[in-house]
Amino acid sequence: MSNPSAVSPISRERPVDPFVHALPKAELHVHLLGAASPETVLGLARRHPQVGVPTEIEELREFYRFRDFAHFIEVYIQTNQLVTTPQDVEDLVAGVGADMAAQNVRYAELTVTPDSQLLMGIAPDELAEALLGGRARAREAGVELAWIFDIPGELGLESGERTIAWVEQHAPDGTVGFGLGGPEIGVERPQFADVFARARALGLASVPHAGETTGPQTVRDALDTLGAVRIGHGIRAADDPALVAELVERRVPLEIAPTSNLRTGAVTAIEDHPFVALRDAGVLVTLNSDDPGMFDTTLEHEYQLAHDVFGLSLADLADVARAAVDVSFAPDTLKVAIRDEIDVVVAEAMLES
Repeated sequence: MSNPSAVSPISRERPVDPFVHALPKAELHVHLLGAASPETVLGLARRHPQVGVPTEIEELREFYRFRDFAHFIEVYIQTNQLVTTPQDVEDLVAGVGADMAAQNVRYAELTVTPDSQLLMGIAPDELAEALLGGRARAREAGVELAWIFDIPGELGLESGERTIAWVEQHAPDGTVGFGLGGPEIGVERPQFADVFARARALGLASVPHAGETTGPQTVRDALDTLGAVRIGHGIRAADDPALVAELVERRVPLEIAPTSNLRTGAVTAIEDHPFVALRDAGVLVTLNSDDPGMFDTTLEHEYQLAHDVFGLSLADLADVARAAVDVSFAPDTLKVAIRDEIDVVVAEAMLES
């Protein structure tokens, strides 16, 4: 197997296409902790040196070279130990918002794992307040954030029950979805059926991870037992033509993060990624960065990769951007506004060509 931490085919030194930068974007699959820039993580590591996360930039980049998905989870859990106070949470959210604004991301559904912070000693109400404080700072930067609260799968059903209990009592404004992250292997989706039913009863959308490092059955379980209306990753659905046809018929979108899949070893070569096959089959696909701080990517670079490696035209990229807006849980007024902005950028690009 090729080294999943190998350099991405899109060099960070390669200038991002002006069209990609100008394109107003929505991001649907991005984790709060993993989205933090190395500089933000360094600040937290120096604030909490006892955790053992590197406090120098080159050492941190080496720390983020993942051998496989299991190693990624180990590093993620250790890094999470840096987030121990409400101020840490607010600063994380604000930092992510600033990074998104620099890429012309207009709306993002930020995945937060509340159980991780609660277990680090942050009070339930203070966690909600800190998220709102960070959201307000992100809005000042020009990015509207919504929340997806997810279960860390490695902690099992008990964590799921703690997570939904917190959501039922403390979910802040902007909460739109409920998810399930962490490892898929050994974490059966059906065990969380009742927890997801409670989330759906609150009006939250079911958006679990599935079919990233396991096969198509995990995607089927997410659909059939968790009521998923969107799937995080879902790339292994490509191995089952009947499942692909079902996704097309039911118009269930996939939140695809190509560089993430390469870095964790979910795919061994970016050229073999099933993004194009799924899109060509008619599946609704979106581009996402997942854990950009940890994977040395950005949402802009995911769009650039889709152009340079997957062969998407600029018009195709605009269609992908529109799809992300359409399948998001943003208010209709915001969806219309972002789509109008996309149309303006496309029209200007056509005039220049």
